[in-house]
Amino acid sequence: MDYFEGVVATLLEFEGYWVNRSFKVELTIEDKRSIGLPCMPRVELDLLAYCAAKNEIIVFEVKSYLDSPGVKLKDISEKHDVPKGRYKLFTSERYREVVFGRLRQELMLRGMANSKTIFTLGLAAGKVYQGKSKDVEMVMRNSGWRYISPEEIKLCVMAFADEGYENDPTVIAAKILTRDTQKQ
Repeated sequence: MDYFEGVVATLLEFEGYWVNRSFKVELTIEDKRSIGLPCMPRVELDLLAYCAAKNEIIVFEVKSYLDSPGVKLKDISEKHDVPKGRYKLFTSERYREVVFGRLRQELMLRGMANSKTIFTLGLAAGKVYQGKSKDVEMVMRNSGWRYISPEEIKLCVMAFADEGYENDPTVIAAKILTRDTQKQ
């Protein structure tokens, strides 16, 4: 598991989600052919975040990109019939429908979802190229998807410092980093 995924998972757990990490979806040969990639490997989803109150599962793509240019607006805004690039779930509707359909079936077989469970796509970004986080947020909102911006991640992590003790590296780091700025 990627450590940044762990930070985002902790954030989601504090929001009341149950989180499953690195979930693998087994597409059938027919599934793969229908999306135009008959030889593709199985799909690995970074995070599944389940909210029992809403009966909703958000499928999160988690990108830290802390020491790189960041998530590029154009990369998540493209549209492809045959999936390609890093953001296949965002850029190929057919791919997303096939993956979400197979995911629903697999989770229902495991008793982790039902026929009424809502599936939503989400992106958590540690950095956005050229500071265009608001533009990424607009694309995500217009598509009905969840977006956790770098700014939101920072605020949430800093807020962990005010929580009671948790044996979680994200919470511990927040407490250490804010120790001198809080009232003694």
